[in-house]
Amino acid sequence: MLDRPISPSRRAYIGVMGLLCALSVLLVCALALFLIGYVLAAGLPNLSWELLTTKPSYLSDTIGILPDILNTIYIILAALLIVLPLGAGAAVYLTEYAANKRLVSVIEYAAETLSGIPSIIYGLVGMLVFTGVLGTSLLAGALTLVIMNLPTIMRTTQESLRTVPQSYREGAFGLGAGKWRVIRTVVLPGCADGIITGCILSVGRILGESAALLFTAGFAHVLNGFLSGLGSPGATLTVALYLYTKEPGPGGAQASFAIAAILMALTLTINFAAVLVGRIFKKRRAL
Repeated sequence: MLDRPISPSRRAYIGVMGLLCALSVLLVCALALFLIGYVLAAGLPNLSWELLTTKPSYLSDTIGILPDILNTIYIILAALLIVLPLGAGAAVYLTEYAANKRLVSVIEYAAETLSGIPSIIYGLVGMLVFTGVLGTSLLAGALTLVIMNLPTIMRTTQESLRTVPQSYREGAFGLGAGKWRVIRTVVLPGCADGIITGCILSVGRILGESAALLFTAGFAHVLNGFLSGLGSPGATLTVALYLYTKEPGPGGAQASFAIAAILMALTLTINFAAVLVGRIFKKRRAL
């Protein structure tokens, strides 16, 4: 085809749209950098070893976030230990075993619907279901987070399983391997990057959740071990941020900015880890 000359009005339209796209990119980047810079600049000066390694005490009028850090770690571990087998197992069944496509479509639609429900609704359901049985505890909060993150793990695993070429499965079947052996030795290693990336992103969502945990996990600042902590109420870092923001005086505001800086740093680290894991697995596939 012969190249046709572009009319002046078309050139003006292309130029205007390109300028608007560039301005949109600059605006988003500027807002993100301003938010990150403001939180880190206001929070890092308030970080101290005493803040990170002690618990709060109203008698000595001190603030410490060590219980909140441990509670955050406990609830992340408990939620991942439950949601990963459930989500990955459901995805494997729906992708590799399920023959009823209508049932698969219904389940996928239900999962997409669950992923769009506000977290406060999950908190109310968790309070009625899990808290009524287990009491206000980190375990009740972890089970609520499992329901919240199950659609994410399931969908990311499904999409990763579908990226494995069908010829890999056929070749393994041709060598005499069984269905489960093909999935375990061929399919899952071939999509491990997507599963790990989904897991990392779920950790980020768990880390930033507060509304659901206010109703289920509580807001106690008590040092506990892992097993005893799961059966006790406790505040995570995001819940502690909410509570210290409401504290009168400069101490609450300083602690809030310090916790916000920690959460911002953890969020950036999680996002960079997800990108790094994807690149590492991509290089291994290219070898």
